[in-house]
Amino acid sequence: MKVKVISILEDNYMYLVIEEQSKQAVAVDPAVPHRLLEIVKREGLSLTAVLTTHHHWDHARGNEALVKEVPGLRVYGGDDRIGGLTDKVTNAQELKFNSINVRCLFTPCHTSGHMCYFVWEDECTDAPAVFTGDTLFIAGCGRFLEGTAEQMYHNLTQVLGSLPQDTKVFCGHEYTIKNLKFAMLVEPENEKVKEMLSWARARDDDDKPTVPSTLIEEFEYNPFLRLSEEGVQKFTGKTDPIEVLRVLRKEKDKFKKPKERPSPHAMLALEWGLLRP
Repeated sequence: MKVKVISILEDNYMYLVIEEQSKQAVAVDPAVPHRLLEIVKREGLSLTAVLTTHHHWDHARGNEALVKEVPGLRVYGGDDRIGGLTDKVTNAQELKFNSINVRCLFTPCHTSGHMCYFVWEDECTDAPAVFTGDTLFIAGCGRFLEGTAEQMYHNLTQVLGSLPQDTKVFCGHEYTIKNLKFAMLVEPENEKVKEMLSWARARDDDDKPTVPSTLIEEFEYNPFLRLSEEGVQKFTGKTDPIEVLRVLRKEKDKFKKPKERPSPHAMLALEWGLLRP
């Protein structure tokens, strides 16, 4: 099983999970369908299914076009609002695509129908993968748009946190640097956060993705998974883990977004005095 990471839009990821022997592939959140189909064609793959984490346009908008382009394509998701949906899935439901196995994990909060997907391959010693959409990010978690801190706590600790610790985490957005900057504010003495921030900046300089991480790594630097740590509790002024999580998310919502680097076009315009810095 091979996972192809595809950067799209401003900071989104879509993925192709490829069974290398049969060249069959399953897409996750393919919001830019023409780009996906170009890659499928170029690599000689057969697209058999789409896994959609949630209904937001930057994750689901490519589904309807793909259904029209690919005969027999199945689109799986946990929310009737997902465009092009052919198969609504439920918590713990398992899907099978040749040797690739998928367990659907219901994680409502960011949206009320959010699903994560735990994926592994038969008779393979490689670590499994989980596609977390906008529930768990590298060093962060999603906004509570349609849910509560109680739900997100359950998602992070009981659902995702109970997966094998070597599970590779493939999230829906490249938010790593901004998340780690917030983690530094929460736990300024955490050496792992400092190390990861330096690494993520180097990846950004080389225009490379920071996914995947692993669950065991997330427990070392992701404040939303470190709710019982003294430093995180001190930052929030709370000790009950759900209250710690609630305060953390409110503070993250207020956290100043790091200034984006100007695009090459903007830099050129600045040089020629066409834009104000």
